[in-house]
Amino acid sequence: MRFLHTSDWHLGRLFHGVHLTDDQAHVLDQVVCLAAESRLDAVIVAGDVFDRAVPPPDAVSLLDDVLSRLVLQARVPVVLVAGNHDSGQRLAFGARLLAGQGLHVVGTLAGAWEPILFSDAAGPVALSPLPFAEPIVVRQELGRDGLGDHDAAMAALVDELEARGVGAATRRTILVAHTLVVGAQQSDSERPLTVSGGGGVQAARFAPFAYVALGHLHRAQAIGRESLRYSGSLLKYSFSEAAQTKSASIVEMGSTGDCRVETIPLVPRRDVRCLEGSLPEILAGPRLGESREDYLKITVRDEGPILDLAGKVRQVYPNVLAVERPPLVAPAGHASVGGDLGGRSDEELFAAFFTEVTGRQLGAEELAVYHEAVASLRRLEREVET
Repeated sequence: MRFLHTSDWHLGRLFHGVHLTDDQAHVLDQVVCLAAESRLDAVIVAGDVFDRAVPPPDAVSLLDDVLSRLVLQARVPVVLVAGNHDSGQRLAFGARLLAGQGLHVVGTLAGAWEPILFSDAAGPVALSPLPFAEPIVVRQELGRDGLGDHDAAMAALVDELEARGVGAATRRTILVAHTLVVGAQQSDSERPLTVSGGGGVQAARFAPFAYVALGHLHRAQAIGRESLRYSGSLLKYSFSEAAQTKSASIVEMGSTGDCRVETIPLVPRRDVRCLEGSLPEILAGPRLGESREDYLKITVRDEGPILDLAGKVRQVYPNVLAVERPPLVAPAGHASVGGDLGGRSDEELFAAFFTEVTGRQLGAEELAVYHEAVASLRRLEREVET
């Protein structure tokens, strides 16, 4: 069996105030083409289909278009579960009707207990779709007490699946889950699953399954074994992901449940990059192979004042989303001037302050600027007094 593992589409996402719908449509075109050309038996979307519970209309339209092209035109079944950003009940509207067309949407645990069955020349494959659920929801669904965290809740869910005989007829089992596995690398763009920032699940909980298609974390990665895997998000949704390569995973499952994974890079409409340097270096423009249209965070290292810094930078890079200048702080090990400042002149106090924040002595040129500023203030004071 061959299937495509994706997750964390986050349709309707805003990135520093910029709507990403066109960028998402660009990369989803690649997903549709990949599904149509790769002889796939299924496409899996492991949660966070939308970026929020009530998505904007253009995000809903984009999902409708992509799923129609996958299911009706390419004739590839799609399995889609709700993530922590989604409203599971809204997402699963019409799920029983859609299943007959090959679109399997599981938004709540009530729809998770009946496996979705596939088959190939080697026999059946049982896929169990687990949408994101808080521990309290799991307790209510299973009628069990004592499930105080996500790890205990996941253990109970897996126990329930096994008790219901999922995988009893085959070793070729797939679990789709939207969760945080302990030991996985996180990014800045993921919403914590709990207020305390925890919510991790032990990797051992997933041992019964031949392949685990994970969603929630935006970095593509395997945890412990190649078949316990996050596909990662379709796009970079924070500058902390600038060095990542976004991809989808084509998984080929053998006759005994062994899995071979191929990662297929996804090419964005605009990349997300971080640039750092002096203002002249930044204004020199992109290097070979880089685009001036990318979404950028720029850190300018110049110390002096710069008038309309953002405007200057946007003349070269129109899609700059953040411009930073590192704060002037004393270097490590630099001693504070402190002490009794009484009796010092204004110039001496300014020189001490300059040294405190920059770590170096006040220069002649800077001292001249100080003198001019003080003289200007005193002229103004005289004019006010008269």
